[in-house]
Amino acid sequence: MDLQFIAAQACGIIGVICFLLSYQVRSNRGLYLFQAGGCVAFGIQFLLLGAYSGCISQVYIIVRNMMLSMYNRWAWVRWKGWVPVFVILAAGVTAVTWDGPVSLLPMVTMTAGTIAMWTNNAGIIRLVGMSCQSPAWILYDILTGAYSAILNEVIVIVSALVSIVRYGWKEMRDPASKFQNQ
Repeated sequence: MDLQFIAAQACGIIGVICFLLSYQVRSNRGLYLFQAGGCVAFGIQFLLLGAYSGCISQVYIIVRNMMLSMYNRWAWVRWKGWVPVFVILAAGVTAVTWDGPVSLLPMVTMTAGTIAMWTNNAGIIRLVGMSCQSPAWILYDILTGAYSAILNEVIVIVSALVSIVRYGWKEMRDPASKFQNQ
């Protein structure tokens, strides 16, 4: 193992911590902010591993999540037209960083996450994360050697389940709940 590989895995551990915390906050805004920190760490990890589709997708996710952190404050962020704009951007990221079929996996996560997050529904966000985004990232992480990121996705799934049990599925999906209005 060389120093660059070890540094990449260390960055992944920092990302793991950020994502673990993201699912334990009560608001979507808090979730997006913690995940942005995790994306910075994972972006560096993927860069160090030469996994450029994963690296650039983290920049995309940070921009999207920062916008969505202001969902209830800025009306222009709530425009549903952002979904196709971000889906087209995801396709562009994939085309620019194409490294074979493995590059499709980050595109799946970007697209599914964008559609789910623009619902501003904590239950849908967590459900899509557990059933689509995390499995796609696990496969990408295995194929690119981002081993600490695999741990992250397993923790993300468990943490999302814990938050559902902790806060309740019904409240999480209720548009009038504090999950949607913070």
